[in-house]
Amino acid sequence: MVSTFGSLATAYSGLAAARAGIDVTGQNIANAGTAGYTRQRVTQNSIPATQTGFMRGTAALAGQGVSVDGIARLASLTLDVGVRVAAGSSASADARATALSALETGLHEPGKDGLSAKLDAFWSSWSELASHPDDPGAASAVLGAAGTVAAALASGSKAVDAQWSSVRGTVAGQVTQLNDAAKQVADLNGRIRSALASGGTANELLDQRDQLTEQIATLAGGTTRTNADGTVDVLLGGNPLVQGTDARAVALGGGERLADGAAVTLTWTSGSAGAVSLSGGSIGGALAVLAPADGNGTGGALAQAATSYDAVATQLATTVNAVHATGTTPAGTTGTAFFALAAGVPAAQGLSVVPTDGSGLATRNAAGQLDDSFADALSRLGTGPGAADTTWATFVAGVGTASRSAATESTLTGLALTNARTQQQSSAGVDLDEENVNLLSYQHAYQGAARVLTAVDEMLDTIINRVGLVGRG
Repeated sequence: MVSTFGSLATAYSGLAAARAGIDVTGQNIANAGTAGYTRQRVTQNSIPATQTGFMRGTAALAGQGVSVDGIARLASLTLDVGVRVAAGSSASADARATALSALETGLHEPGKDGLSAKLDAFWSSWSELASHPDDPGAASAVLGAAGTVAAALASGSKAVDAQWSSVRGTVAGQVTQLNDAAKQVADLNGRIRSALASGGTANELLDQRDQLTEQIATLAGGTTRTNADGTVDVLLGGNPLVQGTDARAVALGGGERLADGAAVTLTWTSGSAGAVSLSGGSIGGALAVLAPADGNGTGGALAQAATSYDAVATQLATTVNAVHATGTTPAGTTGTAFFALAAGVPAAQGLSVVPTDGSGLATRNAAGQLDDSFADALSRLGTGPGAADTTWATFVAGVGTASRSAATESTLTGLALTNARTQQQSSAGVDLDEENVNLLSYQHAYQGAARVLTAVDEMLDTIINRVGLVGRG
C-alpha cells in the first residue's frame, strides 16, 4: 500500500518536472528576440529510494521520482568577460577613428576646396603680378587670393574648435550615462542578493545587470569582480565604480574650450579623489582625442590640428611680410606688412590682409620705379623646406596616415567584438530549433508521467474499492 502511494508521488514529480521544463522552454522561445537574454534550463535530479522498516525485506526499490532543483542560466563568465574587453577596445578605437575621419574630411584635401589649392592660386597671382606689375586686375587678383587663403585658414581652425567642443559635449553625455549605469548596477546587486538569499531565481535580473556592465565597459572599459553573495563589483583602473550596493560617481573637468590648452579630465567625486584611469571605452578614446598639444606632435589630434593651422598662418605671414617689406608701394611707403595677425586669438583665425587695394602692394623699388622682382620673389615662397605649403602638406599627410591607422584599428577591434559576441551567443543565445526539440521532449515526458499517474490511480481504485468483493453475490 505504501509502495503504491509512493508510485503516485513519483508520477506526480514527473508531471511537475515536465511542466517546469515546458514553462522554461516557453520563456526561452518568448525571449528569442530579446536583447541580452540568456537561455535557461531546468536543473533536476533523481530522488533515491529510502529504506524504511516496513519495506526492509524488499530486494530492490525504485527511486521516488525527480526533484526540480532550480532554473540554470546558461551564461559563460569567460565569454562574458571577453565581450566586455572587446567592447571597451572597439569603442575606444571607434571614437578615435570617427574624430580623425571627420578631421580629415574637413581638410578637403586633395581638391579645389583644400588650402593647398588656395595657396597655389595665391602664389600664382603673385607670378601674374610679376609679369604685369602695372595691371590693376593682377593686383586685385593677389588681394582676392590672399583673402581666400586667410578665410580658408580661419574656417578650418574654427571647424577644429567646433569639433573639439562637439566631442567634449558627447563625452559629457557619456559620463552621465556611465554614472546612471553604475547606479542601476548597484540597485540590481541589492535585488539579486535578496532574491538569491530567499532561494528565488534572479536570472532576468542577472541579464539586465550583464547588459549594464557591458555598457559600462563600452563607455569606460574596466573590469568586473563577482562576489559570493551574487553581487558584482565594477572597477575602473583598479578602483571601484560599483561595490556591492554602493555606486561612486565620476565627473568631467579640465579644459572647456580648445583655446584653454588644458587637458579634459575624468575624476572621482567621492572617496579617494583623483583622476580616473581608463583602459578603454568611448570616453577613453575621446579623452585621447581631446588631449592638449605637445611639442613633439603627439598630443591630441584636434589640438595638434589647431596648432598646425596656426603654424601655417604664422609661417605664411612671416615669410610673405619679410619679402613684401623690402619693396615700395606706389605711395612710396617701404617696410609695409602684407599680412597681419590679430592678438588674443589663434593665429589662423586672426590672419588678415593689410592692403585694401593695389596701392598697398610693394611693386616698386626705392626709386619709385615698377619692379617685378618683389612679386617674383613672393611667387616663389610656396616652395622649399621653410614654405607654409610644406608645413601644410606635412600636416595633411600626418592626418591621413593617422586616420587610416585608426580606421584599421577600428575595423580590427570591431571584428574582435563581433567574434566575441558570436561565441557568447553560441553559448547563451536561444536556438529556436533546439527549443522546439526540448518542447517536444518535455511534452512527451508530461504525457508519459500522466499515463503513469492514471495507471497508479486505477491500481489504487482496485485496491481500495474492489479487493474482497470476489465470490460475493
